[in-house]
Amino acid sequence: MGFLLRRLQDGDKLALPQSRPMPSIGKACHELRVNDQNKTWRLFYFLDTEAIVILEVDEKKTQETPKATLAICQQRKKSYENFKKRQ
Repeated sequence: MGFLLRRLQDGDKLALPQSRPMPSIGKACHELRVNDQNKTWRLFYFLDTEAIVILEVDEKKTQETPKATLAICQQRKKSYENFKKRQ
């Protein structure tokens, strides 16, 4: 995941199979997918102009992203945006 995050920091645009957009979370939100020996991990992130904001990391167990995971990501994105407004 670190390698892919570095590519994002360098301005590379990632696509499937490494990354896919997640409009169900919000604008500029994506999911990174990384295969481990026995598992697939998902890292949900938001691309801001100043940062890559990691919203959640979990093990991929189903085709569909759990609603609880989507809700956590949406809440964290909103918290980040509110924090930025106060700066």
